[in-house]
Amino acid sequence: MIKQIGLFFLLLLSIQITVAQNQGFVHDNKIYLPNIKTVQCYNAKKEQSIPVITLKTNEQLVFSFDDLNGGSKIYWYTVEHCTSDWKSSRLSPIDYLDGLSDDRINDYKYSFNTLQKFTHYTVNLPNSQIRPKISGNYLLKVYEDGNQQKPVVSQRFYVVENLVDIGIEITPSSQVPLRFSNQKVNFTIFHKTPIQNPYLDLKAVVMQNAIPQTAIVNTKPTFIRPGSLVYNELLANDFPAGNEFRKFDIRSLRYKAENVQEIIRDSINEVILFQDVNGNKPRYTNLVDENGSFFIRNQEGRDNNTDGDYAHVHFTLNAVPPSANGEAYVLGRFNNYTLDENSKMTFDPTKRRFYREVLLKQGLYDYKYVWLNKESGKTDQAVFEGSYFETANTYQVFAYYRKPGARWEELIGYSSVNTLRR
Repeated sequence: MIKQIGLFFLLLLSIQITVAQNQGFVHDNKIYLPNIKTVQCYNAKKEQSIPVITLKTNEQLVFSFDDLNGGSKIYWYTVEHCTSDWKSSRLSPIDYLDGLSDDRINDYKYSFNTLQKFTHYTVNLPNSQIRPKISGNYLLKVYEDGNQQKPVVSQRFYVVENLVDIGIEITPSSQVPLRFSNQKVNFTIFHKTPIQNPYLDLKAVVMQNAIPQTAIVNTKPTFIRPGSLVYNELLANDFPAGNEFRKFDIRSLRYKAENVQEIIRDSINEVILFQDVNGNKPRYTNLVDENGSFFIRNQEGRDNNTDGDYAHVHFTLNAVPPSANGEAYVLGRFNNYTLDENSKMTFDPTKRRFYREVLLKQGLYDYKYVWLNKESGKTDQAVFEGSYFETANTYQVFAYYRKPGARWEELIGYSSVNTLRR
């Protein structure tokens, strides 16, 4: 009987994996298999930076992930050129790639001295096999056995050709009720070559902390001046500032560090975080964070990538649901700020608390709690975290240009600014 139950669950898992793989790729940051964890993608110059590289330079992206099934598998990858709103450009790889259209991932290492066995895979782009030759948005796609109908991971990244300069200014919201809770982004695109019709040919996308869900698309400049396009419309690009991210430190699984209440090491690692309280306070509290990023580190080994173990991290939020029809989520760059079953919290009405367990690799993590209103479909971070103009955030502006008669959009400018430098 026990053997039959075990076979049933193995069959069920196999069906789930098959269904996930048959769905094909979406043009988003997504993990398609439950055994894939700790996806990282950043410019090699700075760990956990935004995955932006400059065209025709020596800059490279570092992309990596762990396979908890261990062993070595035949993983392939390719890249696809996308539009500014993350749809396929429908270009042939010949139009946007030098070299091959796909390649096998040959750089992998096995975990060492960890309870959770895994294999760490790494790809650097561009490389001798695959090199983007035009600017724009790109999707890196990883799949099994050379079959793109068996998706594993998809990851967005950007290739920019700096043809324009972008100046960014952060101000309090122009709306009086929001002056102490929101930050407004004004920016100017400085160009040397003429842009004949900026209303049709140019788009500017603004994001907060490189979070895709915060993206605002600007299609019409407020003012057109010789050599510059000004975007400072009164009500445009107004962002809730939020609060500083919460954080915890699990670089060591022997000693309790920041925000760690208990560490249990048995057949698996369990980390109990201190209970979080509702952060919607009347005043802003200055804390140092990494604007949602995470850094893989371990103090017991020599190689962060292969010697860092995994732990089941237990989050607890001491708060009650603000409304009847909604859900609470714990989010950060570690889960791509994705609202799904893996980030959704469970509310215990007897203890009046939310709970969530997440499997994470050793390191330093930023996170925050958000509330999803099911009726409106909108998320609200201020419910549990508060929102204060003083909060330190980074803002990114991407400028896209489609030349008259061209078949694709180029990424002709990129700028990022931290509000601490305003």
